[in-house]
Amino acid sequence: MSSASIPPLHLAVALDGTGWHPASWREPVARPRDLFTAAYWADLVAEAERGLLDFVTFEDGLGLQSSQRFAPDGRSDQVRGRLDAVLLAARIAPLSRHIGLVPTTVVTHTEPFHISKAIATLDYVSGGRAGLRVQVSARPDEAAHFGRRAIPLLDAQKAEDAGELAADLFDEAADYVEVVRRLWDSWEDGAEIRDEATGRFVDRDKLHYIDFHGRHFSVKGPSITPRPPQGQPVVSALAHQSVPYRLVARQGDIGYVTPGDVEEGRAIVAEIRAGQEAAGRAEQPLHVFGDLVVLLDDDPSAAHARRERLDTVAGTPYTSDARVFAGSPAQLADLLQELQSAGLTGFRLRPAVVGHDLLAITRGLVPELQRRGAFRRAYEADTLRGLLGLARPANRYAATATA
Repeated sequence: MSSASIPPLHLAVALDGTGWHPASWREPVARPRDLFTAAYWADLVAEAERGLLDFVTFEDGLGLQSSQRFAPDGRSDQVRGRLDAVLLAARIAPLSRHIGLVPTTVVTHTEPFHISKAIATLDYVSGGRAGLRVQVSARPDEAAHFGRRAIPLLDAQKAEDAGELAADLFDEAADYVEVVRRLWDSWEDGAEIRDEATGRFVDRDKLHYIDFHGRHFSVKGPSITPRPPQGQPVVSALAHQSVPYRLVARQGDIGYVTPGDVEEGRAIVAEIRAGQEAAGRAEQPLHVFGDLVVLLDDDPSAAHARRERLDTVAGTPYTSDARVFAGSPAQLADLLQELQSAGLTGFRLRPAVVGHDLLAITRGLVPELQRRGAFRRAYEADTLRGLLGLARPANRYAATATA
């Protein structure tokens, strides 16, 4: 297949603290003292935008970061603490012009009404560049912050319980996104009249109750925020196995997956596409992005040496839910194009040391992909949906009202 016939890649960067390697904060380029300043994050987003990336994601959580999956670890030698991702994205939005801003929201203990208006507000503040990364929580310590439900501590001996809990949490997440999407549509386009002569600010006939009643939520609506500029901001989720794949298939615009190779990537994409068809969404565009942690240097041996040095500082070899790549930008470009053949439409890269590897992405990988005709040379749309080739959807309630 010629390079001209291969669709260009979409690229995003996942921003988390000083980087995804737990020893990243101890690197000279790390700026750990700036982590809780807006300027730090504005600088990172500006660099990502300089590299013409589609969007950045901001990590978040309801408990301190932990080296354990379901419990706090009490460690003091790794970065702990975060700014609120949605508020951070709203602060950065006026300082950027083109790049999409996708904060993480934990939906397990929060209300869809609150998140719907927060992301709608971000879409207004950014001029149509907002997205949402949906995340669930199965940590008992996070449930204890709210006191509304008890979540059991899971371990390897409770695999069946873990499966049931995961299914319930992701079913709840699917309902959550459904409520959010309906609330975004609860104002029709043009519902705000603002007619001084007649004294009518809104057309009440264009505001709709959503009347959602499900096992997890009962929400009346309408929203207090008019329909977002994109109509529907982009919804995304990270998925590692069948249960979260179904969430992506049912409700996502983007799914982030973690294949180890092309064969695994092809199987994951096929499962998501089958789930999309089963959900009645076969005709709707759905991006499947591969997630990779990256350590990049022009000399591949330097990247491997840097990984070894970081592991030594951390006291243990770094492992991740995603594939960890160490090498040159050209080698990473080869890998991305190889994985693209599995049906992936883009990639979300996690810089191991953000102060080093983000620049290697924007100033090394991007030019390499551009030379291959595999990545844009200019921003071609003003909204995140536009960058991703997603049309602005019709309002479901307007269609009902005029049917």
